[in-house]
Amino acid sequence: MENIFKLKENGTTVRTEVVAGLTTFMTMAYIIALNPNLLTGFDVGSALWNGVFLATCIASAIGMFVMAFVANKPFCLAPGMGLNSFFAVVVANVAGITGMSYVASFQAALVIILIEGIVFIVLSVLNIREKIVDAIPLGVRLGIAPAIGLMLMNIGLGSNVGIYAEGNGFTTPFYVMRDFFGALTPSVLRDGMGDAGYTTMVLTVATMFIGLFVIVLLAKKGIKGAVLLGMLVASVIYWIGSFVFLKTNPFASLATASFIPPFADMASTTLFKFNFSGLMDIGLFTVITLVITFCMIDMFDTIGTLVGTASRAGMVDKQGNMPNMREALLADAVGTVAGACTGTSTVTTFVESASGVEAGGRTGLTALTCGILFLACMFIAPIAAIIPAAATSAALIYVGVLMLQGLKNVKFDDMDQMVPVALMLIAMPISSSIGHAIGLGLISYTVIKVFSGKAKDVSVLTYVISALFLIKFFLIV
Repeated sequence: MENIFKLKENGTTVRTEVVAGLTTFMTMAYIIALNPNLLTGFDVGSALWNGVFLATCIASAIGMFVMAFVANKPFCLAPGMGLNSFFAVVVANVAGITGMSYVASFQAALVIILIEGIVFIVLSVLNIREKIVDAIPLGVRLGIAPAIGLMLMNIGLGSNVGIYAEGNGFTTPFYVMRDFFGALTPSVLRDGMGDAGYTTMVLTVATMFIGLFVIVLLAKKGIKGAVLLGMLVASVIYWIGSFVFLKTNPFASLATASFIPPFADMASTTLFKFNFSGLMDIGLFTVITLVITFCMIDMFDTIGTLVGTASRAGMVDKQGNMPNMREALLADAVGTVAGACTGTSTVTTFVESASGVEAGGRTGLTALTCGILFLACMFIAPIAAIIPAAATSAALIYVGVLMLQGLKNVKFDDMDQMVPVALMLIAMPISSSIGHAIGLGLISYTVIKVFSGKAKDVSVLTYVISALFLIKFFLIV
C-alpha cells in the first residue's frame, strides 16, 4: 500500500483512507439507484433499468480505479447529476424525432457519450484540458470551492430529500428552508402532503439536523471519521423513527430483494449496444452540437470539482494548481468511455468526494475503497438503498459549511475577484451546475478586465473559453 499510494508522504494511513472511502461512498451511493431511475423514466425492474444499474456500478468503479492507480487522488466518480438528466432529455428527443423505441434511442445517445469520452482522452493525454485549467484566473479558482460549498448545502437542505405525496404515489423533493420552518402546524401543508408525508418530513428534517450536530461535535473533539459516524447515528435515528412514528419497517425491502446481478439484462440492452445509424437520423449538426454541449458541461464540472475539493484538502500550490491534474482528468475520460460501453451517461468526478477528503482521504486508496464498494453494490444494492437521505444531507451540509472557509482567500476589495466570485456563489446552487457557474465567472472576469482597460491581463485561452460559454448560454439548449 505504501509503495502504491505513498501514504506516509501524504500524511495518512490505511485506516483513514478506508474510512474516507466509505464516507464518500455513503454520501454518493444514492446515484446507484437514482441514475437508472432518471435514465429509464423510473421503469424500475425493466431490462434497461437493470442494464443501467449495472453500468452505473461498473463504469464508476473503473473511473475510480484509474483515479486511484494513475492519479493517486481521493476523488470518486460516477455518472454526473445534471448530465444524466440532460442525457434522458436527449434520449426522449431522439425517440420523438426518429420514431425509434426508447431503448433504441438510448443506444443511439450512447454514441454521443462514447465520442465525448474519446475526445476527453485525447485532450487529457495532450495536456489540453490541463491548460484549460491553468487558464482559469486565480480569483475564479478561489471562488470555486465556496460556491461548491453552497451547492452542497442546497442539495443537503432540499433536493437530496424527498417526501411521499399521498394521492399521486411518487416521491417529490421538498426544501427545508421553504417547507419546514414555520410549517409544523398549518393544516394546509398537512392536507397537501397527507399525514404520512407530513410526519416523514418532520422526521427527515429532525434527523438531518441531529446528524449534522453530531458530526460537528465529533469533529470539534478531533474524532476521526466524524462524518461517517454522524451519518450512522442519523441513519439509526431515522430507522427508529420509521418504526415508531410511521409504523413502517425500513428494512422490509431486504426480505424480497434480489442479490444476483442482472448481467443478462445489461448484455441485451446496454453493453456495447451502440446505435450509430439511429443517431445519424437526427442530423449531423445536431449530433455535433450535442457532443460539444456534453463536453463543455462535463469539462468544467470536473475541473470545478477537482480544483474546489483539492483546494479544501490543501492539495494545490500557491497558484492554485493541483499536481497530477492531467491524470485526474484522464480518470473521468476513461470512466466516460467505460460508461458508454456499459450503458450509462457521462461519468464525472463527484462533488461528494469532499466528504471523504474531509474525513482525511488524501490518496488514491480512498477512491479505490469507494470503487470496490460500488462493485460490491452489484450484489448488495438493497443494503445501500436503506441509508436514508437525511443522513446523507447531514454530511453534505457539514462539508458545504467547511468549504465556505475558502472565501477568506478572496480579495473582496478587488472587483476583479469579488464580482466573479459573488456571481458563482449564487449561480452554482441555483443552477446546480458547477460548469455553468464557472462559465459565468469567467465571462464576468473577462468583461470587467476588458472594459476597465486591462484586456492584456486576460489570456487568449480565457477569451476563447468565455466566448464558448456565451455561445453555449445563448445559442445551444
